[in-house]
Amino acid sequence: MTIPGPNGRLNAAENRVDQVVLGESPRLSKGERFHRYWRQTAVYGLLAVMGAGVSLLALRTAPSRAVPLAQHPISQAPSGTSRLFVGEGSNFIAAAVERVGPAVVRIDSSRTVTQQLPSVFNDPFFREFFGDFGVPNSPPTRVERGTGSGFLIDADGIILTNAHVVSGADEVVVTLKDGREFRGEVLGQDRLTDVAVIRVNASGLPVVPVGDSDRLRPGEWAIAIGNPLGLDNTVTAGIISATGRSSSQVRVPDKRVNFIQTDAAINPGNSGGPLLNERGEVIGMNTAIIGGAQGLGFAIPINEAQEIARQLIATGQVEHPYLGVQMRTLTPELRRLINQDPRSNIQVQDDQGVLILGIMRNSPAASVDIRPGDVIRRINEETITNAEQVQRLVQASSVGETLQLELSRNGQLLNIAVRSGAFPAQGRR
Repeated sequence: MTIPGPNGRLNAAENRVDQVVLGESPRLSKGERFHRYWRQTAVYGLLAVMGAGVSLLALRTAPSRAVPLAQHPISQAPSGTSRLFVGEGSNFIAAAVERVGPAVVRIDSSRTVTQQLPSVFNDPFFREFFGDFGVPNSPPTRVERGTGSGFLIDADGIILTNAHVVSGADEVVVTLKDGREFRGEVLGQDRLTDVAVIRVNASGLPVVPVGDSDRLRPGEWAIAIGNPLGLDNTVTAGIISATGRSSSQVRVPDKRVNFIQTDAAINPGNSGGPLLNERGEVIGMNTAIIGGAQGLGFAIPINEAQEIARQLIATGQVEHPYLGVQMRTLTPELRRLINQDPRSNIQVQDDQGVLILGIMRNSPAASVDIRPGDVIRRINEETITNAEQVQRLVQASSVGETLQLELSRNGQLLNIAVRSGAFPAQGRR
């Protein structure tokens, strides 16, 4: 095929170029084909040699991606957070679990419960007609057993878990992932934070790496390890859904914890187990769920759990400052309901603050002029807007420290100084 140029003719070289562009094979002489063949062969050979040289150079200079997990190497992610660096064929969740798993334990507890005899057995009428017939010689007893989780924080056998896992236990058995069993001793438990410390007689045990729960952000990875429903060494994963959840939000108003919320699956038996970040560091202790809900699990921040553990190890108990008031965050709706209730003996004039509903007997609040119906407006010059804020400020004080309260009573402002006391021991042990 020949395409004419402006002058109507093309030379042989131009004709060959056009034929190549249009996809047709040019007709070459035998000599041209011979020279082209050897020229292409030489070029391909040179490229192959150069490629091999570059490959060998890369093999000598590039580091290997497979790093022994025992070294726990860390690589920085673009977001500024870091995650366990793992080799091909693995992932950071598996790496985190391999790093922490040996230090996660199962805790089996048992306690003997004495059942009370029905009152009819002590009724004089019953005794008159039946005597001691049918009355047991001693009250019947039963053994209650429970299973939870925990994790080693010291190679000499110090374990963190939940207080409700070991509460009232006569016997505690700790089982490591490798199958070893130890008799556990409860060093102390704090019911207000649901933290307990166990010790086993062993040394050289694996321990968990600990992170910083104060730096958590919603959206970060969360990994839970525990023994839910008797299924040992179960791993679930999700994200940090929120931080700073108050005890009232989690529906455990008797606790003094600002919880971490996660959607990683947590079930009965996970209690006391660790919540990890993507680096395989413990950032919380799994402790609670909301019944009937999905994806609503809660953990005690590890920074708080460690502080409680230090006091339990040192003295076996924790001193919590308290005022002894029952309170609720005041809203216009709550004010309306109270003022319209014919059974209410108080009238509220404020729309915000914290309303005092009751005073505990023999409490610090009972020793000063604080009354039901008072509204807390300020504590130590800090404006008060919710009940959680009051709890936080009191908890941050020391036992015996004086707090300055500004109260509103029937529209009048009062300033009252109250010294915080130690929460009664029966609430902790």
